[in-house]
Amino acid sequence: MFRVSLLLSLVLGFVAPATASAKIKVVVSLNDFAQLAREVGGDRVETITLAQPTQDPHFVDARPSFAVDLAAADLLIYAGAELECGWLPPLIRTANNSRILPGETGHLNVATVVPIKEVPTGNVDRSMGDVHPQGNPHTWTDPRNGLRVAVAITQRLKALDAEGADVYEANLRDFARRLGDKMREWKERLAPYAGAKVIVYHQSWIYFLDWAGFVEVGSIEPIPGVPPADSDVTALVEAQRGAGVKLVVGECCYPSDRIQFVAEQLGATALRPPAMTGADGTTTYIDFVERLVDLFVEALD
Repeated sequence: MFRVSLLLSLVLGFVAPATASAKIKVVVSLNDFAQLAREVGGDRVETITLAQPTQDPHFVDARPSFAVDLAAADLLIYAGAELECGWLPPLIRTANNSRILPGETGHLNVATVVPIKEVPTGNVDRSMGDVHPQGNPHTWTDPRNGLRVAVAITQRLKALDAEGADVYEANLRDFARRLGDKMREWKERLAPYAGAKVIVYHQSWIYFLDWAGFVEVGSIEPIPGVPPADSDVTALVEAQRGAGVKLVVGECCYPSDRIQFVAEQLGATALRPPAMTGADGTTTYIDFVERLVDLFVEALD
């Protein structure tokens, strides 16, 4: 349970609201959104990221300092679709900052501005584990969604800082041009491998795989967020044996032995790509997607 110390309460009491002359304070759950905010906002924004780029974003320790950051925020950006449901809502309540509450200009739920895949049908509840009950929230690995989020951030920044509207629009156009140029280059590099079959550890790659032209044929986790039993892994291997699986993909926060075992059994390549900007030496959002393209092409070549 998230508990607020006396010190935190005192600190929150002395947080001053942002002024017109101050930088727009942007707090994000994931570094990808911070990078997109900086692309658009430039030196008119100050960003703070809560989750580390190598963490599993479903499970982040809700530190008291995060609530302090949120209390001072002008804009909150998070993935949504319940990706952060286990740790972000208590922090928002503790921060007691009306500027970042749902429905306010300073509240940006990314799941509301990008198309969500794998929305489940039928009865879904938490007793089944982390099953992405509102659909797959790992949207940022598709660069088309990166542009959609940048557009949404631009709209929010213009509303919060009308004086900077021209700057934000110009920065967005520049980012869109650079990203568009890279997307054409990336698609040309990926085209020879269209239709490649991929197994994932956790269902966090469907957005990148669909954009890249690959096909996800299975996941090592039987249900998203539920660790696989030996029988689950064996069943997956037997079901895909001889099917021509090329890659078995899993982030660094998931067990390498399971990923390597499945790859070896199927004659595939095990791949451990970064899941967020800031991991594996990446610094910008474009760097991040380019690193993914590099790794996938190298593994398939």
